[in-house]
Amino acid sequence: MVYRGKNKPLLDIRLTDGQNEAFIPSYTSLDQIQGNVSLTAQVDTTIKQVYITFEGIVKTYVEKIASSSPTNGRTEAFQTFLRLMQPVEDAAFPPSGMAEAGKTYTFPFTFAVPDKLLPQACEHSPDNDVVHQTHLTPPPTLGDPMTAVWGKSMMDDMAPDMAVVSYAIRARISTGRGSDGKHRILADATKKVRFIPAIPEHPPLVVSSDKEDDYRLRKEKNIKKGTFQGRLGTLVMESAQPQSFRLPPPRSERGCSITTMATIKLRFDPACVHAEPPRLGSLTTKLKAATFFASTPMQDIPNRSSDFHYSSTKGLYVETLPLSSRCVASVQWHKHGSPPSSPRRNSVESTISDLDSNIPEPSSTYKEGRPFYTARILVPLTLPEKDGSNNNKLFVPTFHSCLLSRIYALDFYLSCQTPGTSVTDPNMHLKLPIQVSAEPNPHARPSISEGEAQAIARREAAEFQWNPRSVAPPRPSYAEATGSTPQSPVSPESHPTDRFGQCREYSGLTSVDEVGAFTSRPRTPEGLPPPDYSVHTTGRLNVSSSVRRFS
Repeated sequence: MVYRGKNKPLLDIRLTDGQNEAFIPSYTSLDQIQGNVSLTAQVDTTIKQVYITFEGIVKTYVEKIASSSPTNGRTEAFQTFLRLMQPVEDAAFPPSGMAEAGKTYTFPFTFAVPDKLLPQACEHSPDNDVVHQTHLTPPPTLGDPMTAVWGKSMMDDMAPDMAVVSYAIRARISTGRGSDGKHRILADATKKVRFIPAIPEHPPLVVSSDKEDDYRLRKEKNIKKGTFQGRLGTLVMESAQPQSFRLPPPRSERGCSITTMATIKLRFDPACVHAEPPRLGSLTTKLKAATFFASTPMQDIPNRSSDFHYSSTKGLYVETLPLSSRCVASVQWHKHGSPPSSPRRNSVESTISDLDSNIPEPSSTYKEGRPFYTARILVPLTLPEKDGSNNNKLFVPTFHSCLLSRIYALDFYLSCQTPGTSVTDPNMHLKLPIQVSAEPNPHARPSISEGEAQAIARREAAEFQWNPRSVAPPRPSYAEATGSTPQSPVSPESHPTDRFGQCREYSGLTSVDEVGAFTSRPRTPEGLPPPDYSVHTTGRLNVSSSVRRFS
């Protein structure tokens, strides 16, 4: 319940970390958000509780288009994956809990933006632990037009309306619970912020033959002498995943452009000894930004766009940006003799090892003993500059969460011309994966203090000490109860231990006094539900809505 009217208290959120005047405050991992919540009552008002939280939510929906029915519908998903609560000291409350009319009360807050979420933020069962750990990285702000800004210019983060990730500081004033058990909210204020997590560059993606619909690291093409003439030879074009585009921290000064470099390797295997390699024309580069979204938790990291087509619970939105187009006619071909014979390897092995060499693998039509030609093209890649007028694209790092993912890919189009003719062959096309990483704030404080780190180190040192243990055989009663004899002569009274005597059973921290660290058990404030998935399915012919909880 929220009170409205002229007697509603005035609630204001102001930042004291130097970003209060910013159009949209921006933060990254391990940054501190500091500010004050000001409460001014219009009349004498009783206050029981003040809630100040930093929250992160994700919203998605997928339109369901029925081919055999004239009705359409949508499936929506909502998740609060992050909720940090600021403890409010009793001294900040007005005496006797009565806020005097016209008097302003200030409640300070400080939030340390985490670089990892609690395990409860990913409650479904992914395919492996790597996916689970990836889903525990806080996603960046995405799809919210009020926070997609650069300076004071509105930008486009290339996200669809069906996917939104937003962060906000929220303050609520309560007078207690009503007869229905719900909080009676006097005032509610929200201040949105923009969050870009520090995400490092991950290892390159291993592309196998079954993923060639989305990625293609190698392409072979027959070059003809003319329209109705024979084959001149085979042109091979290949490359590897380049290094990532590295985004600077959100509050860093605008400096150099965000660039990386790709290397295109070419090989021409002539059909006859006297055949010459084709003349190269132009090389066009494009960048694709793909947003995968779902109304049910994703079990794996999406990398096949075909899995998201024609699905009632998954969707895909792709936007393509031109990066460059340059003439490569001046690239020189180098002639080589016959290479030493070696067994041909499969595509995965060639992708991992041979792409690092200067000479690509022979084509499928190459005949041993014949000469061949090679060439290399260095392609500088630069993200479009943010100027707010001609280009309004805003990039976020590559990420994967339970309901959302953002990945990037490069398209290279190379044209060539048969020597001595005016015949231009169709473009050769490569599709390479690429990442967009984000650098951390160099001045950010660590996630734990120095005292907490020392306490943890002392506890670990004490656990790894060599303590005497019993190596006596197990008691007969133990063998009779279990029906088998243990393989290890460890005393049954003790817990399962490893060779260092450390217990294999996990015991979470329950208080600050144990090791001086924060509790690992999530604390949910009274009246605030823990993070969960709520999926609402509605249709035009179904007035009611159903709620399903995913475990």
